[in-house]
Amino acid sequence: MAKVITIANNKGGVGKTMQAYQLSTHLANEGNKVLVIDLDSQANLSSTLGVDVRRTLVPEWLIGDIGPDDVIAPSTGKHDFHKNLDVIASSRHLANLAKLLILSEAEVRKTAGRKERLLKLRIEEISDRYDYIVIDTPPMLGDELIMALVASDRILIPTQAQDYSIDGLEELMDTFEIIKESENPKLEFSIIPSMVNSRRNIEKQRMEELAQQFDVTPAIRNLVDMQESISLKKPVFMMNRKSKGKKDYKKLWDSLGLM
Repeated sequence: MAKVITIANNKGGVGKTMQAYQLSTHLANEGNKVLVIDLDSQANLSSTLGVDVRRTLVPEWLIGDIGPDDVIAPSTGKHDFHKNLDVIASSRHLANLAKLLILSEAEVRKTAGRKERLLKLRIEEISDRYDYIVIDTPPMLGDELIMALVASDRILIPTQAQDYSIDGLEELMDTFEIIKESENPKLEFSIIPSMVNSRRNIEKQRMEELAQQFDVTPAIRNLVDMQESISLKKPVFMMNRKSKGKKDYKKLWDSLGLM
């Protein structure tokens, strides 16, 4: 059975898709069979992994109109890790998911009971194919994020060490607790300080405050390495030994104990 990890934050611009890209490629490079499910209609992760579709079929897959083989595609690229990495790609069409769920309400009740359980049901059908499933979610508390919380074993929450970003955690954590109590008692979470400028005292202070309240991982700094990684479609683990980004992510993966 695959371990399901969701990258989530109801605020944009915190490095969410970056974390999903680094995590999925790292796991694949370690020899694991990995599936990425892109639930963000911006589809940035899908295109970075070389799967660029004009119209996603994720909504149809979720409600059961089509099977998994109709939506799963191999990632593409020149590096060896791609052979271990599949993608269920997103597109702007995913923004219509809420409408489709309303129109299919009767069918959803028959198969899943509640729409929040749809993704969990679909993942259970393919879980034995993969070691890990990594889910990228949109920056809002909508159907996609709720379904991912219900379906996941662990939530990773990238968060900037700034007041407005930390304040936005409250709504997400409230939702997390509701899902954990009502649908998914095994759900765990970790907060990843992301895009951190360690030279700013105010950010150091905010990180200390975070660590007092939550399970916080080692920080990922705001480095040129990160932008180069995405633009070149080259994960940080492939960068040279002097790369600060490579060192940051090595500490992060070690702390999470995923392998």
